[in-house]
Amino acid sequence: MIKSLLLTAAIMGSSTLFSQKLSSVSYQDGTQKLNGLVTSNAGKKLPAVLILPAWKGIDEEAKTAALKLEKAGYIAFIADIYGEGNYPKDNAEAGKTAGYYKQNYEAYQKRIALALEQLKKSGALPDKIAVIGYCFGGTGALEVARANMQVVGTVSIHGGLGKDSARKNGPISTKILVENGADDEGVTQENYNALVAEMKEGKADWQIITYANSKHTFTNPESPDYNPVMARRAWEHTMMFLNEILK
Repeated sequence: MIKSLLLTAAIMGSSTLFSQKLSSVSYQDGTQKLNGLVTSNAGKKLPAVLILPAWKGIDEEAKTAALKLEKAGYIAFIADIYGEGNYPKDNAEAGKTAGYYKQNYEAYQKRIALALEQLKKSGALPDKIAVIGYCFGGTGALEVARANMQVVGTVSIHGGLGKDSARKNGPISTKILVENGADDEGVTQENYNALVAEMKEGKADWQIITYANSKHTFTNPESPDYNPVMARRAWEHTMMFLNEILK
């Protein structure tokens, strides 16, 4: 009986979530067309969240996050970093394309800044904006903080933590939450230590939460590394952080 009630509740929750819709928004970086997605509450004056997707571009995890954020009272906009005609077809292409933007971080920051402008045009309160990112997008969330973009906070969800050692550390005004899988092979102890040093030197308001038994894509239900318990905790930590800084 209890299992039946829980299943019914889960189905009803899922139905409510996906009755919401995301609308396509086209914008430009010079001659490059970009195609983002925005929640149906666009146009209202609300706190807002920019979502930076993983290395293959806009995916179901980003879309689900946007709909959940809308339900929580936020406008959400999913950025298109790569642009029309440049979406990776497989992991090899994704690694190459994401690698380009990691190396050319100023180009990555520019694409993020353009998406933030679209979010503001969608009704976001300019002093109540945060950024969350998954995987490659988690790296982007840290780049937002490093560039001191005009956002209140950023959440890096199993993102790459490292940066080129030739880049100097600077002051960081953005609040930062890093959600890191304990078994993420893409994050070395050197990366971790360097990020901690960077946050300290920048006098940032920062925190890192490390999730046990969690590999790189532990929050993604489509990944073999999905850890539902830790994914739920990570989302709750994300929402707690956003509610603190945006409401």
